[in-house]
Amino acid sequence: MTNKNINPADIEIIRNLFLSAAEQMRRTLVRTAFNAVIYEVLDFGISIADRSGRMISEAAGITSFIGANDFALKKLIDHLGIECFEDGDIVILNYPYWNSAHAPDALLMAPIFISGIPKPEIFLCVRAHWLDIGAKDAGYVIDSDNIHQEGLILPGVKIVKKGIIDEEILNIIKFNSRLPDLIVGDFNAQISSIKTGEKCVKEAYEKYGVEMIRESLRVLMDHSESEAKRAVENLPDGTWEAEEWLDDDGITDEMIRMAVKVTIDGDRFIADYSASDPMVSGPVNMPFGATITMAKTYFKYLTTPNIPSNHGHYAPLEVIAPEGNLFHAVYPSATYMPWTSMVAFELIAKALSQAVETIPASSGGDEPGFMSMGTHFRTGKNFVVSNNEGIGWGASYQHDGANALQHPSTSSVRNTSIEVLEHISNIFHERLELITDSAGAGKYRGGLGIRRDISFVADSEIISMKKKTKTGGWGLNGGRADSKNKMIIWPETNKEKSVGMYRTFMKEGESFQNYSAGGSGWGNPYEREINNIIDDLKNGYISKKSAQEIYGILINDDGTYEENDARLEYISKEINT
Repeated sequence: MTNKNINPADIEIIRNLFLSAAEQMRRTLVRTAFNAVIYEVLDFGISIADRSGRMISEAAGITSFIGANDFALKKLIDHLGIECFEDGDIVILNYPYWNSAHAPDALLMAPIFISGIPKPEIFLCVRAHWLDIGAKDAGYVIDSDNIHQEGLILPGVKIVKKGIIDEEILNIIKFNSRLPDLIVGDFNAQISSIKTGEKCVKEAYEKYGVEMIRESLRVLMDHSESEAKRAVENLPDGTWEAEEWLDDDGITDEMIRMAVKVTIDGDRFIADYSASDPMVSGPVNMPFGATITMAKTYFKYLTTPNIPSNHGHYAPLEVIAPEGNLFHAVYPSATYMPWTSMVAFELIAKALSQAVETIPASSGGDEPGFMSMGTHFRTGKNFVVSNNEGIGWGASYQHDGANALQHPSTSSVRNTSIEVLEHISNIFHERLELITDSAGAGKYRGGLGIRRDISFVADSEIISMKKKTKTGGWGLNGGRADSKNKMIIWPETNKEKSVGMYRTFMKEGESFQNYSAGGSGWGNPYEREINNIIDDLKNGYISKKSAQEIYGILINDDGTYEENDARLEYISKEINT
């Protein structure tokens, strides 16, 4: 069958059938999951791949899982061999160096057979975050020094064989978890998601047949590749470099250098992380699959952001990181803390901002969330809850940054609602509000960060989740970047302490304050429209002091204002220029 023999309308229908299948898988997972990190936060990744392991479609979960299943699927096929798969099998994988993620992100993969074809025609992948797989510490491990401290490792084994769950393997998982009932519940939710996808896919093949679907998918991927290459060709050719710093590795206090060199040459886009520091002792090392995924995410945003993903969209992208580099971890290095990915996500943006005007200033740095673990004061059961805190996004050359959104690398997920957090844990919210003056000033200011005050109704553990507290962001064209992430534990006591990544025990009645950074500004603050400055003051986004000292505007109580000499002098020079 050739291109000419297929109606373009049928190709579009087939494309949407696979998109719909992925979305229905997503809805099934959200409706049936047991842990809030899945049904509230949406910490998962769902994709459908063809017989060669090339992604056909995916459903929205964590943004930085874009294409992550591709790398893992190919590792599984290479490891197990395509001939070993049988109808009804499901394989489980969480080995970080193959799985493009840390150990708690358990991937279930199911080969789908179509009648009359001896090998799998489609692969369904459902990745979800399991809150406990038996690591040395509950919740997150922030100071492991090798993979064997990070929980049970499943290197691609059949947990379902010909439709029958292997109860022995499932029992191993249960007995290695502090939350066995919840883990099994999430496992079954992933199974349900796969069954939903299988039904949708088989219905598509019954209607259109193998040859038409194969050819339609080939056309779609070829078209996607052409679109991506065209987008790269529209970017300037050249090479640009950037660096960022991670606070530490969780074992020492030494900062860690992350660097990228971006080269655009015609329709080729190369992201090279070779100049970054080598692997470190602590759990911030990146599996190479996760590095590829991070680069894919930003590449997709830069080139074809409005088109649903498939394999073809990433054809122009090449990612380089030598083995033993921070961005190419090898056994037995610790990999539990994926905050490296978040802090490094905007590295490509920082490099390209030297040449591409549309790139915004930096966001609030990383995902400054928290976790809490303990025994629930009402039920007596163990609990683990997490929250991804919103940050301010960076301003662009056209508009202000958004307030208190999820980090750009995880922009399609959510924070955990107050109601859920308080219902299933021992925490109580005292305050949740935007932070005045947290936005980087500029002609266009950054978005604001959030302050969250929490007290405890019963003894519990907490983890402050941050890896960018020592350095700030980066503004563009004179924009400022003043805000940083932090957590204050035991505030207004003689134990008060400001921390980044930190784990401690909290007694009943004790509290913490979580502060997320604002986004950075674009352009000189003196160029900001006066009406916008006045509106920001009215909304509580900035203080009178900032209006006067940073923007050069003294705003009186009656709404009148005066421009200071520095602002007037700057504007005069700009006009003359």
